[in-house]
Formats: sequence, C-alpha cells, structure tokens
Amino acid sequence: MAYKALYRTYRPMTFDEVAGQEHIVTTIKNALANNKLAHAYLFAGPRGTGKTTMAKLLAKALNCEEGVGHQCNHCKNCIAINEGTHPDVIEIDAASNNGVDDVRDLIEKVKYGSILGKYKVYIIDEVHMMSASAFNALLKTLEEPPENVVFILATTEPHKVLPTILSRCQRYDFTKLKDQDIHDRLVEVLNKERIAINDEAVDLIVQLADGGMRDALSILDQVLAYSNNKLVTQDILNIFSLETNEEKIGLLMDISKNKLQSVLARLNRYFTKGTDIKRLTDDLLNILKDLLIYQNTSNPDLLSAIKLDEIRELSAELSGEDVMKYIDAFMNVVNEYKNVSSINPLFEICVLKLCSLNKGKKVEDIPTTHEEPELEEEVIVPLPIEKEVEEPVYEDPLKKDLIIEEAPVEPAITPETKIEVEDTLLSDSYVPLILKCEVSNDHYKLDLDTMINIGVLARNRDLKNELINKWTDIGVYLTHPKAGNVASILMDARPLIASNDVLILEVKTKTQAAKANLVINQPIIQQILYRVFGKRFFVYSLNREESVDFQQAYTNRSQLSRLPKVSDINLEFIGE
Repeated sequence: MAYKALYRTYRPMTFDEVAGQEHIVTTIKNALANNKLAHAYLFAGPRGTGKTTMAKLLAKALNCEEGVGHQCNHCKNCIAINEGTHPDVIEIDAASNNGVDDVRDLIEKVKYGSILGKYKVYIIDEVHMMSASAFNALLKTLEEPPENVVFILATTEPHKVLPTILSRCQRYDFTKLKDQDIHDRLVEVLNKERIAINDEAVDLIVQLADGGMRDALSILDQVLAYSNNKLVTQDILNIFSLETNEEKIGLLMDISKNKLQSVLARLNRYFTKGTDIKRLTDDLLNILKDLLIYQNTSNPDLLSAIKLDEIRELSAELSGEDVMKYIDAFMNVVNEYKNVSSINPLFEICVLKLCSLNKGKKVEDIPTTHEEPELEEEVIVPLPIEKEVEEPVYEDPLKKDLIIEEAPVEPAITPETKIEVEDTLLSDSYVPLILKCEVSNDHYKLDLDTMINIGVLARNRDLKNELINKWTDIGVYLTHPKAGNVASILMDARPLIASNDVLILEVKTKTQAAKANLVINQPIIQQILYRVFGKRFFVYSLNREESVDFQQAYTNRSQLSRLPKVSDINLEFIGE
C-alpha cells in the first residue's frame, strides 16, 4: 500500500480530536444538538488550521447513521466520507472551477435529492478564487438552497469574497493554533509512531509550523524521512537552513563586543551554507524581544525564545537602550527585504552598523566579508612533488589528459596582479579519485540510483558539518592563476551530501554545475579540497533545480522503505 502522509493519517475523526479552535467546535456541536443548522457556512483563516477538516467533520455529523451530531466512523456514511467517496459530499476546488459555467452546473445538480445520506454537503475550497460572475450566479441558490443541502465555503482570504456572499453565510474565523496545542498533537503522533521524543526538536518544529497543524505534521514527516525515523534537532536545522540558539546568541554577543573578525566569519558561514536569513532575522528579533521583557520584568516565565541562563548572559552585555537600537535596526532591515533581490548584503550591512555603534567606528572603516583574505605562507603546504619523474603515476589515458594547463577556464586574475599563492601549490602529478560513471561531452554524469546510493552512505553528519564550517577557507585559492575560477565556483557551492569518498555539491546555476562537472576540472577541484580539508573526494555538482528533484526522490524512496542497504552498495572507482 502506498505511503500516507502523517497529516492525512492523523486527521481528526471527531470534533473531540480537533486541536485548538474550541470556539468553533463548541458552537457547531451546540447548533447540531439544538437543531439550529445553518444552510451556508464560511470557514476563514490561515492555511493548515483545520478548515477543510472541520467541513468534513460537519458533513459526517449531518449524515452519520447514528443520528445528527454523531460521528461513529464505522457506518457506511462515515466510512465513505473518510475515504472521500461519498456521493452526497462534494468537494470543489474553486481555484480550478471558478467560472460561471462551473457554478451553473453545480446549481443544476443541487436540485436533485441525496443518494446515500440525509444531507448533500458542498465544500467549496479557496472560494475567494471564484470570478465575480460566478459569485453572482451562486447568490440565489446560496440564499435559499433546498432543505437537504448545506454549503461550506472555505478561504484563506475572506476579504476577497463578495459582501453579498458573506452576508448569506455564518462566518467562523479559524485562528493559528497555540504552540502548546501543536506540541501536544506532535507528541501524540510520535507516541503512536513509536518514535523517541526529543523535546527540543519538537519545539523547533512547532516554531517552524507558525500556528499550522498541517505544516507541523508535514515538517515532522520530512524530518523523519531525512533522519530515518529519528527526531534529531541538528537534522531539522540542516534541512531548513536554520541556526541554533547558541549561534544566534553568539552573534549578538560578538556584535555587542564589536568582535568584527568573529562577526564576519559567522556571516560568511551563514551565506556559504545557505542559512535562511529572513528567519534568522526574525529569530534575532524574538530573542531581543525576550531580552527586553526580562530586563523590564525579571520574570523568566514570560520567555518564549531563549532560556533563563542565556537571557542572563545577554542581559549582562546589552543595556535596554542597546536592545531597542538592535530591535529598530533589525525591524528596518526586515522591511527592506521585500525591495531587493538579494537580502544577504542588507543583513550584512545592518550587522556591521550595529557593530560600529559599540566603539564609535565609522561603517566605511569596517572591512567587508568579501575582501580577499590575507594569505600567509604557512596556510598552504604544497604536495610533495617527485622531481625527474619520467612517467605519470597511472598510465590510464584519461588521467593523462587531466592536466591543469589544459583546463578550459580563464585565469582568475590579470598577469599584472600579484600572486600570493605559489604556482606549485597545484601539482600535475596529483592522481584524482575518479568514480566509475558515465562521461558525456567531457562531463561526468551521475544517474539517480548512484546518487541515492551515495546519500545512503552519507550517514556521518559530522563530516558534512566539518566541511560547511571550513568551506570559506577555499577562498585562499581565488587568486590562483590556474585554479581561481574553479575556486570561485566552489565558494558559491554548498555541501549537500558527504560520504567518505564522494562529495555532492549544490550550486546555483546550470552553468556553474556544468563547469564543476567537466572532466578536465576534477583534479583541480580535488586538490583544492585536499589542501583545505585533508580529504580525497570525487566531487559532483547539482544545480538548485536538480538538487530539489534529487532530495524529493530520496525522500519518496525513504518513505516507501525502498532505500538500498549499506551492505548492498559498492561504489567503483577507476584505478582503485
């Protein structure tokens, strides 16, 4: 049987199982008990808060064979509604059926009696997408439908629904769920799935869900697929490009102490690994809000974003005046995000301005994260080169062609530019580690099954984190005459999967991926990474679109338990 998503598996089956929305549940239950049924309802509110679920529960309560108001879930009506096959409960997607002809067809069918149940229930989702003419065609029927017909309209944008429609419906406003309600539901699901509960990870999912139960369960589903049915906080941070509370507090502490080098290193790390800067800014604002509350109340029970020991540490460094300045700065930059195509520079400037407040420095005196690093001779240790070697290490003709001088990339700098790194840093005698795979038009090409195998082998999360944390060290090669352009591609990439022998990177564009996967560039890439990390990898790059497709395919196979076993995987390397 096909895998069923958690949000569908654990959809509430009765009113009593609904998390939150007590005001709506109580009102509808009382209306059913007192036979005060309306002919049209409007369910409005944010996504994932239970609008469609409540509509189906109401449909069951109207048609259950045990009587109006019941939801036995074992009679033929309840079972059919649960399975989405009941002939008298019609779900319509107004986003794709929004024309006047669609409404006229609906009106024509409304006049016919019910087939299986007592009531015909029309659930029209995203009703705000209907055209004005379709709304007008629906007006009369919505006002005076047949006695056995109930309309339930659902929308995330009620302000777009015509006032004449609104006036004919009983309106129920769904609100974002309380964090505690989502937390309790996630714990209940984890217990039923027999998965160990990690409170920190659950709280992080609650924060990401932003009041939506469906979002919370979808995030949990994705995390469990990624972590092989385990709930690991670090995996959540990696999947959604988030930073730990410790890291965010560390950034604020460094800003307050004007530690420019440390701040710039942190920013570089965020940009390199693709941290969600918008969410990071929001999280910093939440921490500062907690700090402001604590400084004015000294009540730790009011904290929502950080712990008591963390708030005390920050409070010792930042005065109330400083906190207000930080909040103003971050709120201003959030407003500017929507006006630019890239938010990273704005965030960087905001942080640098805050640094300058502490020591009275001018912003223009502060170095940016994009300046070339100052190179020291001891940073790079050249590979030992055997002089007077007449033959290469391997006789394979493919390896003979892998020489840096023939790389189809232009020098990264002009001849007049001073070269800080010696030419001997990259050696033609280096023998690259080559994975046995397809070569097409002088480019390496990995198929999906091979990448899935590499993903299964990449169980060591510490290795990937180690690469991410030191990735900016690749910058010392940007001025190298033979490797500069390749190094710039690596600097724009981020590690996606890291096994012991193969590293898969994600780059932004198809052009970057094509250059990175050139056969002739593989030894250059490998030598740069060997210098920086001391490890030998075969390196393959995916553009962003390919990366998304691969991750989706991996998740699908994981959910269907179709991933291969580690013991069955044998990657072959040329010359090994």
